[in-house]
Amino acid sequence: MSKSEKNIYKEVEKALDEVRPFLKADGGGVELVDIVDNVVKVRLTGSCSDCSISMQTLKNGIERSVKNAIPLITKVIAID
Repeated sequence: MSKSEKNIYKEVEKALDEVRPFLKADGGGVELVDIVDNVVKVRLTGSCSDCSISMQTLKNGIERSVKNAIPLITKVIAID
């Protein structure tokens, strides 16, 4: 992994840290799995993994935070 890739991972983790308290308050969480071709792959954990509004949380909370922090990220997707 190059230095710039490591920096992107760090920046994504920082952005995820911004939303983690809100997820934790509802018993959930998010883990960074990978970044491939400017697409961030995350795993929703706890109550977020089977919540009926998890996709809304992913797009309106997590993806917005990540894309605002790192504009080169094109989207955030959840994987199992």
